[in-house]
Amino acid sequence: MAEDMSPRLGVFGDPVASTPNLDQLAERGVMYSNTYTTAGVCAPSRAAHILGRHQMATGTQHMRTTRGPLGTYRSVPPADAKAYPELLRAAGYYTYTDDKLDYQFSGPLAGSGPFTIWDEEGANSHWRKRGDGQAFFGFVNFQVTHESGVFRPLGSWPHGPLHFVMQLARAWRIPDIQPARSVLAHEVPLPPYYPDTPTVRADVARHYNNIGVMDRQVGAILQQLEQDGLAESTIVIWTTDHGDGLPRAKRELFDSGIHVPLIIYWPEAYRPDGVAPGSVDERLISFVDLAPTILSLAGVTVPDGMPGLNLVSGPQRQYVFAARDRIDEIADRQRAVRDSRYKYIRSWQPRQPGGHALAFRDNIDMMRQMHTLYAEGKLNAVQRQWFEPPGEERLFDTLTDPHELHDLSADAGHARVLERMRGALDAWLNETPDLSEISEAEMLARFQPQGETPVTPPPRFSLSNGRVVLGAEYNASIGYRINGGDWQLYSQPMPLERRVTVHAKAVRYGWEESDEISFVIPVEPPSAPE
Repeated sequence: MAEDMSPRLGVFGDPVASTPNLDQLAERGVMYSNTYTTAGVCAPSRAAHILGRHQMATGTQHMRTTRGPLGTYRSVPPADAKAYPELLRAAGYYTYTDDKLDYQFSGPLAGSGPFTIWDEEGANSHWRKRGDGQAFFGFVNFQVTHESGVFRPLGSWPHGPLHFVMQLARAWRIPDIQPARSVLAHEVPLPPYYPDTPTVRADVARHYNNIGVMDRQVGAILQQLEQDGLAESTIVIWTTDHGDGLPRAKRELFDSGIHVPLIIYWPEAYRPDGVAPGSVDERLISFVDLAPTILSLAGVTVPDGMPGLNLVSGPQRQYVFAARDRIDEIADRQRAVRDSRYKYIRSWQPRQPGGHALAFRDNIDMMRQMHTLYAEGKLNAVQRQWFEPPGEERLFDTLTDPHELHDLSADAGHARVLERMRGALDAWLNETPDLSEISEAEMLARFQPQGETPVTPPPRFSLSNGRVVLGAEYNASIGYRINGGDWQLYSQPMPLERRVTVHAKAVRYGWEESDEISFVIPVEPPSAPE
């Protein structure tokens, strides 16, 4: 999963992108050309992806819970919500990820989330650490394409703590690697909502070149699969967490914010019927479809609470849905529905423009320049739109207006379309819990009833028919380790040899971990822990 990137690949039709590795992957796999995230910004989108549920149904909708007017908190999803990699782990898969989490019920980085989801987290995680012959699920993040990679280092960032922290972050993200071909500023295509200035061109070119670096990183992983003899037994899924990390893309419900590339390489042994290498699948796909699809591929039962569809054998979608809520220091609430042609967006704060000041985004040179040009009256009518109030509802024909510039909600010729799209959104909202129906403060009070993050009660231990049985309140996840070894995910009663020491702890997503319990299995096992 790359960060902050729309479909800027050569194989997706981009005229200047330098992405030979991903282009080749698509030629051997399948391109899914109509894939949409559930949010135009990372943490809510990643929460929806990992849980397989829309973010406002799990209290993960505000960007982000570790930064906002109410201070730091963690979302608390419903007790039956489990991250799909944990379900894979329970089924015997070795699961690993790198430094990026950002699920809202975790912090942004490794080590801050439920310990039960992954066998290993961090920069050194790898499939090579799994057991002999063990199936694996790896989630690799490519951070070089992140919005902050467009910030010019040294001199253009604000002074103070953010200046220092972001320089460290940029140095950590961007390795000593170059794209296959550098994209020059004069080459980049600009959408009509950007002014054509050297500053804008330089930032867009920098984004393209970061994409080129990411492509080389993808190539290195694919090469490792080949070297390890795993290329023809591993399904490879590549996508991005939302659209471009550029103004009027990231954070928005326009297609520039939620339309993402998706490539799946299907080895012959696992290729679905009727799927041909190098083909394009034009079905509408939502990010909530990924979890049930991956679980189904692994033979794992899909939980009832996941509303997504199985891409391999499920029915086709008529609509995809997305949401925008608080963005850092700016309160907002928008909901969107899109079919194969039309996009409808409803705003609960119709006076709130998308192009507002935003401390983090305003580190981008082109963003600061656009603010200045707008204040000076030097943007044309199309370029001004994003800086002006959007109104209560908008309707766009994405076929004739792919940049979503012409609002058709007041056009009598589109009255039936407007009525249908309104109805589709209303129906979805009626069946999908939306915790933004209450204020964020009220939601936080539910998550922290005593004003503090609750602590998960410790697990229970018993012995039954020669097996160790662990249980937990609130459907909390349980981990255990034997004789000080690595933490394992508890999924069913375990036969254990005598005279071993077992440690166990539990965690409900969004709560603090429980205290550890420990017990020794003696020669004659007791009926309760010591």
